[in-house]
Amino acid sequence: MLNRYARAFFTRVLTPTAQFLLRRGVGPDTVTLVGTLGVVVSALALFPRGEFLWGTVAVTAFIFSDLLDGTMARLSGRVSKWGGFLDATMDRFGDAAIFGALAYYFAGQHDRTMFVLALVCLVSGAITSYARAKAESLGYECAVGVVERGERLVGSLVATGLAGLGVPFVQAIALWALAVGSTVTVVQRILHVRKQALAAGGPAQPVEAAE
Repeated sequence: MLNRYARAFFTRVLTPTAQFLLRRGVGPDTVTLVGTLGVVVSALALFPRGEFLWGTVAVTAFIFSDLLDGTMARLSGRVSKWGGFLDATMDRFGDAAIFGALAYYFAGQHDRTMFVLALVCLVSGAITSYARAKAESLGYECAVGVVERGERLVGSLVATGLAGLGVPFVQAIALWALAVGSTVTVVQRILHVRKQALAAGGPAQPVEAAE
């Protein structure tokens, strides 16, 4: 839900920047790759050291590339399946770096609860995205769930930034909420697809999953 409203707003805000980059010969794929590299490096370099405020600022700045590249593709008429595939794949790297870096920090602090919560967010987030991608590849609709990528990113980064400002309890609340919400979303998507399969005549023979 958050993704739809946020993208509509930021598309308007980022359009001038997108037009500027296109005039300079910068392509959407370049922005995607640079943005992902920035997110990964910022998260892995700053979060494990407890630099939550500056880490959040840096990661958030690079995450805007996820909105900028799509705007550039639409403006230039270069929207393609390849671009969508690259963008979705790079998103997984960025998400893994954020929650993996947080998990590493909490492991170093011997905070088992927060370590586990960060790992649950990482794993359930990946499964949430995979479930939708696999369902849609099989012809099912799967855009359901209480916590999607936008909610995970906003919730985790706002809470982590506040932790950097000396309000650490917000981070614990956010990770609990995201861990539970992401797990619920996985279950919602499984049940949603199963309902469609039953309506279409019952679950068919298992289809071998592609690696």
